Amino acid sequence: MDASKSSLLKHNGVNYLLPFILITACFSLWGFANDITNPMVKAFSKIFRMSVTEGALVQLAFYGGYFAMAFPAAIFIRKFSYKKGIMLGLLLYAVGAFLFFPAKESGSFYPFLAAYFILTCGLSFLETSANPYILTMGPEESATRRLNLAQSFNPIGSLAGMYVAMNFIQSRLNPLSTAERAALPDAEFGVLKQSDLSVLIAPYLFIGVVVLVMFLIIWIARMPINGDKNKQINFFPTLKRIFSVPNYRQGVIAQFFYVGAQIMCWTFIIQYGTRIFMAQGMEEQAAEVLSQKYNIVAMIIFCVSRFVCTYLLKFFNPGKLLRILAIAAAIFTLGVIFSQNIWGLYSLVAVSACMSLMFPTIYGIALKGMGDDAKFGAAGLIMAILGGSVLPPLQASIIDLGSIGNSFPAVNASFILPFICFVVVAWYGAQAYRRSMIMYR
Repeated sequence: MDASKSSLLKHNGVNYLLPFILITACFSLWGFANDITNPMVKAFSKIFRMSVTEGALVQLAFYGGYFAMAFPAAIFIRKFSYKKGIMLGLLLYAVGAFLFFPAKESGSFYPFLAAYFILTCGLSFLETSANPYILTMGPEESATRRLNLAQSFNPIGSLAGMYVAMNFIQSRLNPLSTAERAALPDAEFGVLKQSDLSVLIAPYLFIGVVVLVMFLIIWIARMPINGDKNKQINFFPTLKRIFSVPNYRQGVIAQFFYVGAQIMCWTFIIQYGTRIFMAQGMEEQAAEVLSQKYNIVAMIIFCVSRFVCTYLLKFFNPGKLLRILAIAAAIFTLGVIFSQNIWGLYSLVAVSACMSLMFPTIYGIALKGMGDDAKFGAAGLIMAILGGSVLPPLQASIIDLGSIGNSFPAVNASFILPFICFVVVAWYGAQAYRRSMIMYR
């Protein structure tokens, strides 16, 4: 056991255990932020009496922050250090969370979007810094194991975010349905809105305090300076070099569509499940809470599947396994589209088992062999998270149609978008597998 620990978190006489624990905690923090936010599309739509499309602007602001700050984060890290990049990310995260209070006082939806954007600018700094930083905390031969171990704490944070969203926000909002709220006089609706917003912002204020404490801990902690010696930017030559690599160039495209699919499947499971359970006679709020429980089950399956897939990578080429699971996800998505009962919801939950492999595998294939260019390469892959900003509003606009034709539910039809995304991911897996086979011939 001691030898294993030494090979994983010790190198050249340096023990990285404490820095590893601190940075790994950040993986849980951004997992929490991601998955407390997905159910908020439905919550904001109800609180502000908006359409699903308008509510999906939450995702546009949230993942837009990732896009806007990825390359500035890479430049900042190159010029200063991983530690300072992580500290700035935590500070922006905390500021964004605390801005929920003045947003609530304003009584308007758009200040919340600004708060989400600032919060996720911080997450962009965190993800662009933490992933490559973990790779440096020990010998190169165990870098992938180290990153997989750190990433396993991300879905734990995600589960915590889902749990808090379900038990401390959704279940505590006023039970009046969307239609009943629409019928309220403006004065009465204003009182109800402020009450619900007070419920919604409380977890964000709490996590803001937690993040600020983490900022102070990392500030005073001694952290390694691995990989921080090269301060040269060479921005455009580096971009030209990394985008000339087919695995990387196509990987950014695949990551865009994968993240879009993930966010759509985890965000609109609430709308999908709510339609099914309300058709069975359930009240809207109870249907929403039950749908969120299915979302938590999907995340648990996602967590377990990540460990299973990591084991399977001992026996399968990464591109080949990526292709297999993307095809399986596409098949399950067809079940989501064409099943108008509980089996469609089961299919949607099953998609998460296939998705668990995709982000880190696309990330790994795209960055393989990049060396010091990996800092900017990582930024490009983080920018691809924009897919989670662009695609959900498109799906929401389909859901707002209500039905396609006379009777086909629009929420079912909207999952054609995740289906297309999984086809793109399967294509990338096939391309990467083909290139790896040519390399070894």
